[in-house]
Amino acid sequence: MQNESHSYSNVKMISADPSAIGLFGLAIVTLVASSQKLGITTGLSYAIPWAIFLGAFAQLFACIQDAKHNNTFGSTAFGAFAFFWFGMGASWLIKLGVFGTILASNIDGKQLGFVFAGYLVFSLFMTLGAMETHKVLFIIFVLIDFLFLGLTFDAFGIAAELFHSIAAYAELGIGIMSLYGTGAAVLNVHFGRTFLPVGAPFGIFKSHN
Repeated sequence: MQNESHSYSNVKMISADPSAIGLFGLAIVTLVASSQKLGITTGLSYAIPWAIFLGAFAQLFACIQDAKHNNTFGSTAFGAFAFFWFGMGASWLIKLGVFGTILASNIDGKQLGFVFAGYLVFSLFMTLGAMETHKVLFIIFVLIDFLFLGLTFDAFGIAAELFHSIAAYAELGIGIMSLYGTGAAVLNVHFGRTFLPVGAPFGIFKSHN
């Protein structure tokens, strides 16, 4: 009976990897947002709910679950980007006049430029961490670096057309790679083998023996 109880407690301690739902949230919101930047779609009305519910809430859920796994890197990454999409969703609502004309008439896009610049620095640090996770995540973070680089220069009006395009294509790439990462995170565990390869860590900053 004691052994059965011990086995049951061990089973209860096992919990699913939340990275799949976090990457899926990132994938969907970046696909929608990039379609608007690329001119494939127009307006922000339908981008906002996906920014809030997939970009923000799905990644926040992954953040909380990763914190329970004692995964500082995953929790910080998903949490930071969750709150980014909460902020972007609210910013778009302000821009569209949902919160009144006074707020909408006092927008200064350069303020977002400082947000993007801060996230660029953050994502550069996280790219180093992603190198020691797996190569798919590393590629996603490199694309995130280019996204924030493009958004920053675009917001400050520096070669805006060029950097807007860089941001748009980087964001599309994030969506595609994040979908692949989602599939790998689910199917590799589900099948108990490497069904979709994600690439080994680089092993530069951390030993993986």
